[in-house]
Amino acid sequence: MTKVRIYKPAKNAMQSGRAKTRDWRLEFDTAENRFVEPLMGWTGSTSTLGQFSLSFPTKEEAIAYAEANQLDYDLEEPGPRVIPRRAYADNFAWGKVPTGAR
Repeated sequence: MTKVRIYKPAKNAMQSGRAKTRDWRLEFDTAENRFVEPLMGWTGSTSTLGQFSLSFPTKEEAIAYAEANQLDYDLEEPGPRVIPRRAYADNFAWGKVPTGAR
């Protein structure tokens, strides 16, 4: 049975918006098919399933697809989104370390 992972992607550190984080993603696990190429030392694979992922608008649709295609899936629920509250004046406070600068 093919193993897949269903998850909701986290926000990229290089972006300020939340684009491409609303859909659920289904990725195939190809860890058992990997090998080290002896000449160059690169990691290779005989399977092409690891080169793409499927996107679904809801978690239920992703699970239904996995079950319809008899795929063994691991579901990873997203963690809670925590937004620290701070005042604009904290950016200019003397002697205080900003919350994001640790």
